[in-house]
Amino acid sequence: MKKIKTLGKAIIFLTIIGAPVYTRAQDSSMARHLSLQEAIDLSLKNSNLLKASKARVEEATGAYKEALDNKLPNAGASGSYLRLNNPSLTIKTKALGSSADTTGGGTPKVNQAVYGIFNVSFPIYAGGKIRYGIESAKYLEQAATLDAENDQQGVILNTINAYVNLYKAAVTVSLVANNLQQSLQQDSVLSRLEQNGLLARNDLLKAQLQSSNIELSLLDAENNQKIANINMNLMLGLSESTALVTDSATFDREIHVKNLADYEQLAFENRKDIMALSFRKRVATTAIAVAKSDLYPSVALTGGFIAADIPHLLSVANAVNIGVGIKYDVGSLWKSKSKIAQAVARESEIAANQAQLDDAVRLQVNSDYENYLLSAKKISVYNNSVEQAKENYRITKNKFDNALVNTTDLLEANVSLLQSQISLAVAKADMVLAYNKLLQTAGVIAAN
Repeated sequence: MKKIKTLGKAIIFLTIIGAPVYTRAQDSSMARHLSLQEAIDLSLKNSNLLKASKARVEEATGAYKEALDNKLPNAGASGSYLRLNNPSLTIKTKALGSSADTTGGGTPKVNQAVYGIFNVSFPIYAGGKIRYGIESAKYLEQAATLDAENDQQGVILNTINAYVNLYKAAVTVSLVANNLQQSLQQDSVLSRLEQNGLLARNDLLKAQLQSSNIELSLLDAENNQKIANINMNLMLGLSESTALVTDSATFDREIHVKNLADYEQLAFENRKDIMALSFRKRVATTAIAVAKSDLYPSVALTGGFIAADIPHLLSVANAVNIGVGIKYDVGSLWKSKSKIAQAVARESEIAANQAQLDDAVRLQVNSDYENYLLSAKKISVYNNSVEQAKENYRITKNKFDNALVNTTDLLEANVSLLQSQISLAVAKADMVLAYNKLLQTAGVIAAN
């Protein structure tokens, strides 16, 4: 009886961990049959995480283009029109050792002025800031792209996880529903035996109680399925009311696994997060050079044009100038030390993070590899368990028909068979998930 009482809890647990499929409440002909590849494609298309990742890549690309633009010349133009009062002007000139002073009534009347200035500055040398800035922006763009690819692999694994849970829930509910049907049929037979005085009333009640417990568990499971099915539809961008049916052939395919060393090598060659961190280390190294560039002067080729017109007084045209400008911040001699120290510390931090990530990857690969081996071994055990449970039920049923065992023994044999069947189906699905988790850890899980 202890096994019978725990059946409900076992069924509810196995169903809660999975995503839903409508089995009894909806017509299967109206359900959408969903392959694993289709689920992955839909999740990649509708993932908000990937949309945000794409935006970050576009932002990094824009920053890289902005850094390239720093190689281009700077140009500026300005002009003004001024309205003046009637000023009192004194014009003094001095030439050939003589002087003249003109004031008063002979002064022209000036009440307006117009001028325009156009300047161009082309950077020749900036201590390496422009070059290192471009390199840094390029590395950040590559790191953002790799982050997006890493996010994509995470979305793929999450989709596979949801799909596996969807399948486990479907199988669990199907097995429980079939068991309920068999239990009700058995209740009908036992009821006739009880009416003919061939079975104790208490034994009939035990059987009917088991049927009631199975039915309640099935109701709870179907309710949990509906809620989880809505969640799956939202992830795939489908209508909330869409009933989903998985492809069982996905879980019957043969899996070929490499050895552990191969997966470790694949991880260090293909993990996007490892690659992204290596680019960020380059950014940190470049930042040191950028900080040191403050110690050098900036040189630029300059040119310009000035035009002005002050009616009745002055007119300037064709005033073109060209030259070389040098700029140096003397304060950088003592201010740059702190910037360089910060950049060096940042590089050391990223190097430590890189070593930490390497250790974490090795642990993840080992853990996922062992989890896969464990799931494969469980299938072998559960296969034997199902065969044993079937034989046990057959023998117990024959003994019951010959009045050699009581109803409790028959019910326990039935529960054991159901639990072993559910465990085998779940183990097959878990092995598929464990294999794909290993591929994701090795950085080789793909959308197709």
